[in-house]
Order: sequence, then C-alpha cells, then structure tokens
Amino acid sequence: MRAPQKLGQNPAWITNATAAALPGISTFAVGLRTDFAAVTARMTTHWNSGPVEGAVNRIKLLKRQMYGRAGFKLVRKRVLLAS
Repeated sequence: MRAPQKLGQNPAWITNATAAALPGISTFAVGLRTDFAAVTARMTTHWNSGPVEGAVNRIKLLKRQMYGRAGFKLVRKRVLLAS
C-alpha cells in the first residue's frame, strides 16, 4: 500500500487495476474500491486490534487442548488460571 499522506480519494491505479485483464488484480481492485473508507481509516489511524486477537487466540488454544476432556467448568478454570 501507499503511505497515509499519499492516499487520495480514489487513486487512479485502482481504476487502472479494475480495467486490467488479470482477474485476480481486477477483483482485488474492486474490493479495495468497495472498502476504500475502511482501508484509508486503517492506514491513517495508529491503533489496532492485535492485543485482542492475541487473547482470543490464547483462549482458542486452551479450548482445543481441553476438547473432549472435561466440561465447561474445568475449561473456564483453565482459561482463568492461564491469564
């Protein structure tokens, strides 16, 4: 992607990529045009959801380890003790 200060309203390369004969490139460009507000917001803000995703990943790992071993009460204790 480009630097946040160089993001325009609808860059010409998105229009050119949409008209490209390569199906993967044109599909990507159409998706960018559809979600352009979200893309520019992500490029211009400095926060992300990394810590939350890490916590969710840790809980899913514990659930996978406990699958078939015990009920919800033990899984809950394991999640709470692991944090």
